[in-house]
Amino acid sequence: MIRRGQPRRRSSEDAWIITAPMALVAVACATVTGLLADHPFGHWPQAALFLILMTVAGLPLLSLVVRRQTLGVTLTELPLVLALYFLPPLTVVVIYTLTALITHIRHRFSAPKVWFNVARAAAGTSLGVLVLQAFPPIQGVGPRTWVSIVAAVSMVLLVSVVSVVAVHTLLHGWQTGRGALRSAKAGLLTAAINVSVGLIVLILVRSTWWSLLLLSALGAGLVLVYRSYAQFFRQHRTLSDLYELTRAVVESGQTGTLADALLGRVRPLMQAEYATLWLPAQGRHPETLLTARVDDPGLLDMAHTPQALREKVRELRRTVAVGHGVTTDDEFRADLAERRIKDAVAVPLRSGPVVIGTLEVANRLGDGNHFTPADIAVFETVAAHAAVALENSRLVDRLRHDAEHDALTKLPNRRRVTAAVTEAVRIAAPGEVVALLLFDVDRLRQVNESLGHAAGDKVLAEVAERLRACAPSSALVGRAGGDEFLVTLRLESTEAALELAGQLREQIRDEMVFDALTLDVDTAVGVAVHPDHGSDAVTLLQRVDLAATAAKSVPGSVQLYSPALESRSLRRLGLAGDLRKALDDGDLEVYFQPKVTLRDRRLVGVECLARWEHPAHGTVVPDDFVAVAEHTGQLGRLTEFVLRESLRRSRDWSHGEQALAISVNLAARTLTDQHFPALVRDLLEEYGVPPQRLTLEITEAGVLDGTERPIPTLRRLRDLGVRLSVDDFGTGNSSLAQLRRLPVHEVKVDRSFVQGMATDPGDLAIVNAVVTLSQQFGLAVVAEGVESELTLELLQDIGCEIGQGFLFSRPLPYERLEAWFGAQVDPETIAAGELPRLRVVP
Repeated sequence: MIRRGQPRRRSSEDAWIITAPMALVAVACATVTGLLADHPFGHWPQAALFLILMTVAGLPLLSLVVRRQTLGVTLTELPLVLALYFLPPLTVVVIYTLTALITHIRHRFSAPKVWFNVARAAAGTSLGVLVLQAFPPIQGVGPRTWVSIVAAVSMVLLVSVVSVVAVHTLLHGWQTGRGALRSAKAGLLTAAINVSVGLIVLILVRSTWWSLLLLSALGAGLVLVYRSYAQFFRQHRTLSDLYELTRAVVESGQTGTLADALLGRVRPLMQAEYATLWLPAQGRHPETLLTARVDDPGLLDMAHTPQALREKVRELRRTVAVGHGVTTDDEFRADLAERRIKDAVAVPLRSGPVVIGTLEVANRLGDGNHFTPADIAVFETVAAHAAVALENSRLVDRLRHDAEHDALTKLPNRRRVTAAVTEAVRIAAPGEVVALLLFDVDRLRQVNESLGHAAGDKVLAEVAERLRACAPSSALVGRAGGDEFLVTLRLESTEAALELAGQLREQIRDEMVFDALTLDVDTAVGVAVHPDHGSDAVTLLQRVDLAATAAKSVPGSVQLYSPALESRSLRRLGLAGDLRKALDDGDLEVYFQPKVTLRDRRLVGVECLARWEHPAHGTVVPDDFVAVAEHTGQLGRLTEFVLRESLRRSRDWSHGEQALAISVNLAARTLTDQHFPALVRDLLEEYGVPPQRLTLEITEAGVLDGTERPIPTLRRLRDLGVRLSVDDFGTGNSSLAQLRRLPVHEVKVDRSFVQGMATDPGDLAIVNAVVTLSQQFGLAVVAEGVESELTLELLQDIGCEIGQGFLFSRPLPYERLEAWFGAQVDPETIAAGELPRLRVVP
């Protein structure tokens, strides 16, 4: 099929359009020369010798491929100079034409190409000897003779270049013709050198025929050197191309353009007309079949070789080659010949013992060229690099997919939905809203308790499938966690969002049958929209959670977020005055949670956590009173209180020969206080605690907020000798590479990833990556939320050193912490200068 906008490709049969005029030129010039010359023919014994010399000189020393054609660099001009001097003009035409015929038949060129080259040789030499007749008769070997012979040879070269450019332009377009013209520069330079050498040889021969012995030896040596250089040049070019291909494949594997980079470089490297990549369907990856063709800028989703060839490679797990001297499976020769493919090589792409696909090339460019065993060796090396890059690309894609999808329902998880909402709210679309719908499945806890978690998982999977099937195609359906599902999309109004929420709830509301038990599934739905209910994804998710919680109070309802649902915010507002009084009266406490080495369970320190027991509201969570402290200007007092209490306890432990390090959490706003480093220095001096025993923990969002504001304060704290830690790492959008520019010593992996390690491969991969890269950057790693022996073993396997969590202890007040020390620490393991070790838990 011919693509629109592209010229029709001509076949080689159309070369007669150039061949016929050249044949006429040859006949006309030869006729005129025969009439002008005194002795146009003769000297046939010498002519036979020159025929042999020209045939040998016609062997290519260096081959250049231009699109589909091969140009050879030869020494033909050297014997031509001698023939023009010693032989009659038409005898030169005859032997030069016969040389072209013999050379191209020996290479088994197609008939149109043979006759084109014969006509080209005849026309060029006929015009050359005719020009030679216009000069005075050749006498001696002086400059006048040089000019005559150079003019004659120039006519031969001119006809050759013009005809080659013309036929390339005719058959393949002007771009190919221009490429042939550029490639002719090297041939013309070689021809000029050959003519000069020929004239020198002529001078030497005219001086004495004995010079032929020396010239023969010199010529043989030069040919060997020339061929060695050509071979070295080819090897160097192959290695350079292989290096560039490997680098391009590695880089493209990270950007998702691997097939384009691979095929785009393999085809010219192997000098093939076609290069094909085949990857069978595997998992969620569909089948891939792409081909690069020499005259097409893009990739074709088809292949010119039979599918049976690729299946054979996959089955036998070895290279299959069909061509001159390299055939391994002759059964494909006939099929390839019918497809006009003269040779093909297909190699397996291996991932360990498994073949994940094939890479193949077909039709070595140039009629006389074929793939060789050396080409196959290079191709197999390329395939090995490509297979590694493909497998790495799929591994990264699989890890990324697992990190952003729920393992049970295969839906995007909360992290992925949050990122999608973040992208959606960045794009302003007047007249549209970004709707966020939260579906909370009713009575899932009762299903788990009555029928087991397997039944609960089936319910969740069924709800996910129904939501996926019923939601509009433009919607993103994800699982927020537990029994909650999120749907986000653009709609024209808030009313449309409420209407869609009601429709989806009704459509997924249906009976579920498990064995002999029938369950009714219902959901409570919360709705929030941008920009009415929030300008960022975090706020929208928080408020849609509030709406879904409110919807639970009326079973099966749909609740739109409203400010009236912000009861928690109102509660925080009422706590402002109570917090000030609590700080004045010392009603806040500091609890301590042990931090333990995971390998040998030695106690290395404690994290100091503020706690507030309100006389009316009961326990107030830290998020509430820290937010109140930030908004009421009491954050500095709260931070100083926790620091003082923590340092005082650290000093007391030091006196009791329990030199434990302490960690204190800082709010992000504290880092903007330029007086805070001085306060830390004064408190360390006041309580006599070494700076290295104090670690200050800042959340990932606080230390990596996209600005440079925290960095000066962090550097001043580091200069004091205080250790700095990034808390809740992984919950934001930062990367470990960003930490390299910050003066931090430690990374704390967020508990949400640690707690999911045992069940979610994505969380395990994330924790593994954080631990590995942090250690490479010289950072200590602390795992939060260690609550099971299985999690502990997984952390040990990936090399995490320190952990904290309910497996070891909950946060405890000071008095209970002392008792915990006595109960958990094995006195026999405490040696001089060593940290206490916990008893082994059976």
